[in-house]
Amino acid sequence: MSETNVDKKVVKNQSEESRKKFDVGSWLIPIVAVLVAMLLAAILIKLQGLNPITAYKSLFKTAFGSIEGLGVTLGKSTPLVLSGLAVAVGLRAGLFNIGAQGQLLSGALAAAWAGVTFDGLPGYIHIPIALVIGAFFGSVVAGISGFLKAYRGVHEVITTIMLNSIVMAVADYLASGKLREPDQFLTRTSEIAESAKLPIYGNLPSGFFMAVVLAISIWWILGRTTSGFRIETVGRNRHAAWYAGIPVKRTVISAMLISGSIAGLGGAVETLGITYRYAPAFNLGLGFDGITIALLGRVHPIGIIPGAVLIGGMRAGAANMQFDSGVAPELVDLLMALILLLVTAPLITRFFKNSSNKSMTSGWGN
Repeated sequence: MSETNVDKKVVKNQSEESRKKFDVGSWLIPIVAVLVAMLLAAILIKLQGLNPITAYKSLFKTAFGSIEGLGVTLGKSTPLVLSGLAVAVGLRAGLFNIGAQGQLLSGALAAAWAGVTFDGLPGYIHIPIALVIGAFFGSVVAGISGFLKAYRGVHEVITTIMLNSIVMAVADYLASGKLREPDQFLTRTSEIAESAKLPIYGNLPSGFFMAVVLAISIWWILGRTTSGFRIETVGRNRHAAWYAGIPVKRTVISAMLISGSIAGLGGAVETLGITYRYAPAFNLGLGFDGITIALLGRVHPIGIIPGAVLIGGMRAGAANMQFDSGVAPELVDLLMALILLLVTAPLITRFFKNSSNKSMTSGWGN
């Protein structure tokens, strides 16, 4: 039997195994985590002498109670979907990409430059060019970590954290220097051309639908293709993958390049569809939120979408919640922290259990 036929057979078996492994109990964990986190936050609100029902009612009514509110929620959810996908692809390959923030910033700045530089092009050409440039620069940043991991054995957590700081410094330098808006003392670029702005249908941002299509595509690639199978296999057991003839180093670099390009695309979409320029304050935390989104979605490309919409809705309704009920806007950050803690607790427990048994660490998203 040829190698191609073997790969196809293995991919088919993997898809069947993935469908069998889908169980309701696994997906109950993030749901319970959200509910428990909201309950704990409600207790804190009550201890402050405020009404948690009023707070949550204002939060969700603002975020989901109208077309305008839903549009704002989806706009805030779009970079979260993409940063969550970036983290998830890395985790599927056994790589903890904490550098999504730096990759997102590089994509946002590159897209802003493209949006200003190529003024005069028609929108159907200008927008794709800006998106591709943003994704490319995100992949370059991630590719550095992938190369160092594959050929030098440097842990990706260390290199991605370092690159976050480097990218932030370089981006601030460029946005306050050569790319700065003329006659402006703030650190920001000029507004992008109209031809580079992503269209809005009604109140719904087109970038969100792009993110959903990409999430479905990533899900299909990981579950139904040979390339996806290689990424999953390397993530589950790198030594077994090498023994089976899978090019581990090339797969690690490819996974980081894909992860970085998705994060860079998230920054580009944020620039072209929401902020219309690069300013450091507009993009803070989006890449780090991707870690919460990925874990909340069980590192499943489709599961990331509702997780991102939930967090995006919390971000969209935070200001009104503060105004209507008197709670601090930092409550949303507290909720996210509690959700992250409760979602990761089972994973941490399993990690230490596996370590104590000296067994191989299994893949993410099971």
